[in-house]
Amino acid sequence: MFPIHRPRRLRKNDTVRAMVRETILSPKDFILPLFVTYGRNVRKEISSMPGCYQESVENIVENAREAWNLGVPAIILFGIPEHKDAVGSGAYDPHGVVQNAIKAVKDAVPELMVITDVCLCEFTDHGHCGVVHEGEVLNDPTLELLAREALSHAQAGADMVAPSDMMDGRVGSIREALDENGFGNIPVMSYAVKYASAFYGPFREAAESTPQFGDRRAYQMDPANRREAMREAVLDIEEGADIVMVKPALSYLDIIRDLRDSCDLPVAAYNVSGEYSMVKAAARMGWVDGNRVMLEILTSIKRAGADLILTYHAKEAAALLNG
Repeated sequence: MFPIHRPRRLRKNDTVRAMVRETILSPKDFILPLFVTYGRNVRKEISSMPGCYQESVENIVENAREAWNLGVPAIILFGIPEHKDAVGSGAYDPHGVVQNAIKAVKDAVPELMVITDVCLCEFTDHGHCGVVHEGEVLNDPTLELLAREALSHAQAGADMVAPSDMMDGRVGSIREALDENGFGNIPVMSYAVKYASAFYGPFREAAESTPQFGDRRAYQMDPANRREAMREAVLDIEEGADIVMVKPALSYLDIIRDLRDSCDLPVAAYNVSGEYSMVKAAARMGWVDGNRVMLEILTSIKRAGADLILTYHAKEAAALLNG
């Protein structure tokens, strides 16, 4: 009862605020997404994602090294191949852009955790995440190709694979392929709860993966659904997922909290391209303090329950947190 209870006592200066802070954000929470493309000496800025680039392998290596030196423990690689086809064959080419980048990064920064996105959308000429027949994305024929892709990443030296396609049963197919080929120690971080979100727009430019017809609502989740998210996560856990992810993060903090409360696996959240680009655009216009908003968003994602945060802000946030 006032004046006995005065919460402001524990807010009066930086020292006491730090002492009682409930959520501590660290560079070790972050995973940096990188876009590797073909060619040499390529560093093409993504117009809708200022500060992010399509990069050839040697520049990916430098970017990865910078992240590691800032205390960021992991990257996740997305690939843009020189040629695309109907079945995304570049995704599982042992000499593909992602496979080459894995080898180069592991040679240069062996302690860095190299995670790979496992999906076909960047590699198909139609831009969908699986095999297409008569305008429909087929689930079961896609599983074999995703398993081949994940196995090729493991053979190239990836430390972890992360299927993002949202085909039913893909975690089990990937887990089986890895186990049968001597890669039982490679973890699977599943995009277990991936919504059909409008926040992915800038990523489509970055990964050159815009669908050439229709959209992805037939396989990604309806943003209105909450209970379904837990069902999706449980299915992936039963199939052998080691980490479960929610994507996007900012509009789905309730889902991150639900998942954190309902399972004991590590929970990841993807602070996606649209969330990143909105901060950059507002900061460029002078409408917000970009650094403060960035750290506030990342803190909210961790506070909601995420153990790991995939974010394009990783390097700049790490630099600020390091002081």
